[in-house]
Amino acid sequence: MAQTEVDWDHHIPLPKLAPVKAKITLALVALLCFINSYDGDFVFDDSEAIVNNQDLNPATPLNNIWGNDFWGSNLSSNNSHKSYRPLTVLTFRFNYLMAGGLHPVGFHILNIGLHSLISALMFDMFSILLGGLTYVNRKRLNHVPKASLLAGILFAAHPIHTESVAGIVGRADLLCALFFQLSFLTYCKAFRGGGFCEQLRFCLNVCKECKNIPAHICHLWSCILMTGLTSVHELVRTGLLTRLALLSLSGASLLYTRWKIMGTGPPAFTEVDNPASFAENVFLRVINYNYYYSLNAWLLLCPWWLCFDWSMGCVPLIKSAFDWRMPWLLLLWSFLIGLINQAICSQDSQRRRTLTLGLVLLVVPFLPACNIFFRVGFVVAERVLYLSSAGYCMLLAYLFGSFLNHNDKRNPMGLLRALLLALLCVYVARCSMRSHQWRSEQSLFTSALSVCPLNAKVHYNVGKNLADRGNTSAAIKYYREAVRLHPTYVHAMNNLGNILKERNELVEAEDLLAKAVHIQPDFAAAWMNLGIVQNSLRKFEEAEQSYWNAIRFRKKYPDCYYNLGRLYVDLNRHLDALNAWRNATMLKPDHSLAWNNMVILLDNTGNLAQAEVIGREALKLLPKDHTIMFSLANVLGKLQKYEESEGFFLHALRINPNSASCHGNLAVLYHRWGKLELAKKHYELSLKLDPEALGTRDNYDMLQRKLDQLYRTTAP
Repeated sequence: MAQTEVDWDHHIPLPKLAPVKAKITLALVALLCFINSYDGDFVFDDSEAIVNNQDLNPATPLNNIWGNDFWGSNLSSNNSHKSYRPLTVLTFRFNYLMAGGLHPVGFHILNIGLHSLISALMFDMFSILLGGLTYVNRKRLNHVPKASLLAGILFAAHPIHTESVAGIVGRADLLCALFFQLSFLTYCKAFRGGGFCEQLRFCLNVCKECKNIPAHICHLWSCILMTGLTSVHELVRTGLLTRLALLSLSGASLLYTRWKIMGTGPPAFTEVDNPASFAENVFLRVINYNYYYSLNAWLLLCPWWLCFDWSMGCVPLIKSAFDWRMPWLLLLWSFLIGLINQAICSQDSQRRRTLTLGLVLLVVPFLPACNIFFRVGFVVAERVLYLSSAGYCMLLAYLFGSFLNHNDKRNPMGLLRALLLALLCVYVARCSMRSHQWRSEQSLFTSALSVCPLNAKVHYNVGKNLADRGNTSAAIKYYREAVRLHPTYVHAMNNLGNILKERNELVEAEDLLAKAVHIQPDFAAAWMNLGIVQNSLRKFEEAEQSYWNAIRFRKKYPDCYYNLGRLYVDLNRHLDALNAWRNATMLKPDHSLAWNNMVILLDNTGNLAQAEVIGREALKLLPKDHTIMFSLANVLGKLQKYEESEGFFLHALRINPNSASCHGNLAVLYHRWGKLELAKKHYELSLKLDPEALGTRDNYDMLQRKLDQLYRTTAP
């Protein structure tokens, strides 16, 4: 390729940097944009994919990663999302091991580092895609150093990447992009001998469901190179036909393997996840899909309107051809058709090649999310634009350079540099602001209220976050709004019912929970919570039936067995209560409340020997549980095993020194044991912690009278 074909590169108002300096610059820009997310929490999807994912735990067999989905569910399960990303999960497990637990800093630092590395490698990618592949003395020439740098800066600092970088689960997109880059660059190196592109493509496929993005782009790259060859002999001699055949074969193999792993079918999604895909009218489906595409394009062009979730009414469906949003579809396709026309019909071969590659890099990575081949579980997802944004940045850099080239004499370079610097500053500021919002769930969820006020899930998440922080009064407001916006939102009903239950507003709580299970009959948690409310309302038969419904829909439900046991205690069905709690501990051996209630019930019914056995069994599993120590100490005291009882009381107090009841019961033990001074000491400590404890006060007064009597009888 002649140098004169890319003269427009010289007009870009950026310095011409050596490749190493350019890559360092891009890495530093990426670091600057997202560095303030390094100490963020686990937020949103991180809870399921990382915090609650047992595949990260070193105690979990490593082989489980290869049989489970991204969220830790077995791929064969009906509830699996079929998101097969074992290599990504493996990196999470690495972070877990390095940090010695679930400490988010290491997870965030690795994400930021990956984005910086990807941004640096983009310089090589853009130099090939914009300037072509030319080697001199086995050294690749970069004909567009300034354009490559400009496109790289735009990519490194684009705010659309915040979700992928600041959200830890976005690592799937980062690894996908990284292995795509390595695959493409390795494929390009194959033109001068060797490479391991297929192995890298396999790695890409186990990072995220990207199917065959490298294959498509490498195919196109090969086809463009083929246009310069004039005979079949040259095609064979250069190995292009062989490479195309290998790409096709390996791509088909990876696609088939992926399809088999997914169980030969995509996951099932609901209407709230992607409303347009459930529209009965094909015309409406197509119109709304295209509107979604225009929203994605707008987010690339103006990444200010960002939200962690775009479902549940955030984007109302277009139901008429006269909807005010229809012009956006026309504008999108007018622009795309214009670019495609230039890519096909332009007299400038370099323009045709650049626009074609830019459009392919923009569109192909987005294809798995476009609803054409299968239904996806979202309306808009910013993270799926991570790789597509590279195509956008490439096109923008090329169009900017071409514009400057055609208006050479009228270009005020100082002003253009200032505009570029201003754009970069805006991008950096927006990245910094958005990264800060991703540091905690409170700021992330609250930020979405102004972007998607019609999104019931946004209000639900704000309410849930407030409830988790103890602000239930404010949470009620957001839960009610979520139910108003989406009247069949059973999870919002369940959480609102729980709060009302705790506030003793039982009638409304029962109505909400009953409505939730009517809408979704297999909602086990709502059935259990309904049972708790009905038990509080003394509707014992209904409560028992609700508990059993919960267990029917969720076989392994220890908390439900625990609450069922409490119901049986209220009904004086002690044996049934013990059986229910035993089931809870079998399903969840560390269920402290179930163990403790068994000890207390056996103690209260006079079965002290059995209570002792259960208490000791519980402490083998929960050796630091002070509540079980307390209950067992009471039992041992009644069995007159004073020394053992004292040991458990003292151990419990070392763990929880401010327990008034523990001090009080230890005082009773000393009182019985005849250690009156120690009894007095612990009675006083108990009363200091809880002055209103009448039983302790009475026992203390009794002890005081006894001590006074002893003092009088022993006085000289």
